Amino acid sequence: MLETTPDGTTDPTIHPFDRSTQVIIADGRWRGITSDDYFGFFGPFGGVTAATMLRAILLQPERIGDPLSVTVNFCAPVGGGGFDLDLRLIKATRSTQHWMVELMQNGDVAAFMTAMFATRRPSWSHHTATMPKAPPVDRVEPLSGEIVAPWTQQYRFAFVEGHPRFDARLDAPASTFSKMWLSDATPRPIDFLSLLSMSDSFFARIFHALGTLVPIGTVSMTTTFHADAADLAAENATAVLGVADARIFHKSFGDQTGELWSPGGRLLVTTSQVVYFQA
Repeated sequence: MLETTPDGTTDPTIHPFDRSTQVIIADGRWRGITSDDYFGFFGPFGGVTAATMLRAILLQPERIGDPLSVTVNFCAPVGGGGFDLDLRLIKATRSTQHWMVELMQNGDVAAFMTAMFATRRPSWSHHTATMPKAPPVDRVEPLSGEIVAPWTQQYRFAFVEGHPRFDARLDAPASTFSKMWLSDATPRPIDFLSLLSMSDSFFARIFHALGTLVPIGTVSMTTTFHADAADLAAENATAVLGVADARIFHKSFGDQTGELWSPGGRLLVTTSQVVYFQA
């Protein structure tokens, strides 16, 4: 819930991410407000918008299990200021739930989320994916203020491969692959909310391909979680290794895929996006 000091100002002891993703019930509706700390060039950072919507589901008393798969569609620009969240439990079984959340501003839907929750039970396991090789996080130098969008200042980006070049203006497209250690600028334990936000923290692949910034926007993002709350608690991580790539840019839209790994070698998240671009 939204925590405030007695004079009504936001409690400065709360982590910036938790402060920026808080929601409250007011006049019978769930509500939130965008944060200047996580703003982009043209609007709020989509990852924090998604995490705020997911937080609203996690706070529901009838919620069971942990998030398994989340899809967010950004169907209109989210503006600065307040917004309403309309939540619905669409379908439930003994072990799964399907939720929908609509983010409303000025009477219109700006984004909506469908989320599947599940209670995981012990079963046969087989892990075909292997963690990409990388030096330990404390041996990789982070970016130092190379991106000016406020939300990027809330994270520590330490690139192992595919260091971004935003002023190169390349003559031929470069590789869209990157590998980086990612953590909150102020350390915070990794949980479902931070993983969802971090799924959107990979710089747009077209920036890497062209070596310059162009107008972009995430249209749709699907994130699948491969760990439950107990798994995350056992990992006790504050950083993840992220790898991302793209396969196609065509007629104003491109794809983007990513993985987030714990330092202990557990695959925590796979994610995919559709991204609009102007180039």
